[in-house]
Amino acid sequence: MTTKRWPRIAAHVFLIGLGILWMVPMVGMVFSSFRPYSETSVDGFFSWPDTLTWDNFTEAWDRGDMGRHFLITFVIVVPAVVITLFFASMVAFAVSRFSWKFNIALLMLFTAGNLLPPQAIIQPLFQLYLRIPMPEIPLISESGELRGSLIGLILINVAFQSGFCTFVLANYMKTLPKELNEAAMVDGASVWRQYWQIVMPLTRPAIAALATLEFAWIYNDYFWAVALIQQGDDLPITSSLRNLSGEFFTDDNLVAAGSLIVVLPTLIVYLLLRRHFIGGLALGANKG
Repeated sequence: MTTKRWPRIAAHVFLIGLGILWMVPMVGMVFSSFRPYSETSVDGFFSWPDTLTWDNFTEAWDRGDMGRHFLITFVIVVPAVVITLFFASMVAFAVSRFSWKFNIALLMLFTAGNLLPPQAIIQPLFQLYLRIPMPEIPLISESGELRGSLIGLILINVAFQSGFCTFVLANYMKTLPKELNEAAMVDGASVWRQYWQIVMPLTRPAIAALATLEFAWIYNDYFWAVALIQQGDDLPITSSLRNLSGEFFTDDNLVAAGSLIVVLPTLIVYLLLRRHFIGGLALGANKG
């Protein structure tokens, strides 16, 4: 065995060990979610299960009121992802396919937004939301203000996620031949038609990859929901795990079951878009 192979072997051993270390608590959480607390409290968290039951899942669903929180979460996540990708793709198209005076400055402005920590603007944003009235619509805004409304939560997620999506899509669109736009202009295609019928179909792998990432990020967001939503019933699904913890006692098996329920949508989205997600990353790497 040549000495050149030792670093590669060491890297594989390190990665395998890191993967096992990462998976051990995950496997333990899955097992504990199917076990009664009385069993793990006696035998330990990593003991072999004697009893497997669905009771923790049904109790977590009922106690956490997860049906309502899932509905609220999808009311937030789906529009936020669609609007973010739509706006970001239009800005990326403008700064990547056309040469004008401020295109680089505009791209830098959107990219710089990713460097701003959310905590730095929470107080002025809270005061701004407090002063913007909203019609009282069930499940959308029941407070009469932008603060406490799901629309306000959608808007802030769109604002904070658009910069990253614009940066990724702009760099992806720059790899597409500009001759496509020139040929379309010769044929009389409008700017909108160039964007929607020529560039966007070619950008589908990048859009799918970003949709997967954005769904996971917005779905798992907890900071903005707690900061801007006052009523516990209107919080997204990540907040439902709080209802599973008691003041003096917490059933860890129940929390594990609730966590698995909460994580299911992100796994489903990834599995559905896995081929496009991996294709988008690989295609971007090949062109990069």
